[in-house]
Amino acid sequence: MKNVTDPFLFLGFWPSAGSFGLNTDILATNPINLSVVLGVLIFFGKGVLSDLLDNRKQRILKTIRNSEELRGGALEQLEKARDRLRKIEMEADQFRVNGYSEIEREKLNLINSTYKTLEQLENYKNETIHFEQQRAINQVRQRVFQQALQGALGTLNSCLNNELHLRTINTNIGMFGTMKEIKG
Repeated sequence: MKNVTDPFLFLGFWPSAGSFGLNTDILATNPINLSVVLGVLIFFGKGVLSDLLDNRKQRILKTIRNSEELRGGALEQLEKARDRLRKIEMEADQFRVNGYSEIEREKLNLINSTYKTLEQLENYKNETIHFEQQRAINQVRQRVFQQALQGALGTLNSCLNNELHLRTINTNIGMFGTMKEIKG
């Protein structure tokens, strides 16, 4: 069985002036190739991913600001409703003899409708934030996958020509035959 570090140990035995050779040992070259591909993906994909995340962050922050503005409007409506409630209570003191129960019903209806409105606005804000977050995550995942795939295909297409491809296949077939003979 061949040791994984064997190709690196024989580097000292290569002549300093001689022909240039290509290491076709897959076990020695795959980690190097993978590290180069990963380095290129990280180097070139970092900026794009950062820009995508910043854009999504700005959209989400804008949605949150809009929701906060809606919430502020709802709070203003609540304050107006409370002012109106105070006025109604003053009128209730004046008309207590004539219809105290009617005024109480109006007050409760006003409070209930205001709270329902606030609750609906809060639910809408939360749903919008959740939807935007999920959409941003899905878009980033798609974009990263597409860019990684395009980068890997580009690297493979630029590095693998017909001659190298045939030599790699022949080497692998030879290694397979040798392994079969050793086992047989």
